[in-house]
Order: sequence, then structure tokens, then C-alpha cells
Amino acid sequence: MQQTAAPVVYRTTIRHARRVPVHRSVEYRSYSWYVDIDRLPRLPWWVRPFARLDGSLRQRLEGLFADRDIALPDGPITALLQASGFGYAANPLSIFWCHDRDGQLRHVVADMHDGHGGRRTYLLPPADGLVLVREQSSVSLNPGAPHYLVSAPQPGRAVDIRVSRHHGRRLTFTAALRGERLPAPASRIAVLHLLSPLAPLIVTSRVRMQGFKAWLRRVPVVRQ
Repeated sequence: MQQTAAPVVYRTTIRHARRVPVHRSVEYRSYSWYVDIDRLPRLPWWVRPFARLDGSLRQRLEGLFADRDIALPDGPITALLQASGFGYAANPLSIFWCHDRDGQLRHVVADMHDGHGGRRTYLLPPADGLVLVREQSSVSLNPGAPHYLVSAPQPGRAVDIRVSRHHGRRLTFTAALRGERLPAPASRIAVLHLLSPLAPLIVTSRVRMQGFKAWLRRVPVVRQ
């Protein structure tokens, strides 16, 4: 896939499917920014209520690498994430691509939110295919030894991010974010948000509703 220069916007389709113990799925339209975290786009004042990007991304990554006693690469860092809208943002999955000063990809960071306030950040090797990630301690509806398979190639004309969650050999959850690249003038950002004004809220509300329905059906919550 041909890589693209940041910043750009992708019009995306996001799909989540929980397979056990209760089969639930949701699909919705949204949009994601692909940015250089040190060169965030400066938006006109009238667009800022519709889209705002977090300026503390580098500090968060510096802390993550320091906690793991690993040197943060000294080149550009690009990220795929959702901007906040009307003061609210929900990023179920943000991806960061960390390069050295020669432009070589050295690390990939996957920042996952589960919709219940839980957050897990994983440091991945650069790879063209699937990467296996062991899950950190979490609250889950499924007993077993969980792990993820993550495919996170850098965006080009299109973006295609896939995550699957497994307990042993059982597939329990899948998520996919796919979309096409669009120009990112201020007017387009406003239009995109008007087309999907509650996109940042849908992610969290749908996940919590699925958990509530599972609770009503007396599905036990297992703390790992």
C-alpha cells in the first residue's frame, strides 16, 4: 500500500462483533485523522467545536516508552485517531507509527479502550501482517487466556486496521476500521461531523449497551 503524507482524513466504516457468550455486532460510519503528532493541523476557530486534536500525544508516548525502558525513536510519529467533537472523544483504537530519523518504522503502538473506562496500550514490532499481542489484566465476560491479533499497516489511499481477540483457540471479538482517504479542508471536517454528529459517542454507548444486555441475561463477568 502506498503511504500517504499527514495530515489527512479518512471516511471510515467501523465494525465491532462480539461472538461469545452473546453474539452482538454493530457497524457505523465515522471519520479518522491521520496526523504527524508534532505537526497537528491548525484548524479555523469555527471548526474547533467539530474537531479538536489532543496536543499531549508525544508526552504520553514518551511516558509509555520510559515505563518499558525503551528509547523512543527520534523520527516522525504518525497517528490514526478520532478527533474530539463538542468536547467529547471516543477512541476505541488509536494507532501510532514511530519512525527513526531515516524514516524507518521501528515501533507500532496500539492504544485500546474497552468502553468501560479500561485502557490498554501495547508496543508492537513493525510488521506487514498480523502481530500477536498478549492481553493485559482486564475485566472480561469470557474466561481463558486472552490474546489479540492486530494488523495495522500504515495508511495510504485507504486505511485497513483489523483486530481480533481470542481466548485459547476461540475467536471472541473482532473489530475492523476501513476507509478511503479524503482531502481535509476545514469545510469538509464540519460537513463530516454534521453527517455523523454523534460518532464519538456511538462507540462507547454501543459497547456499554452490549454489556448491559449481557448482564440482563445473567452472563457472568470474569475479572482476569
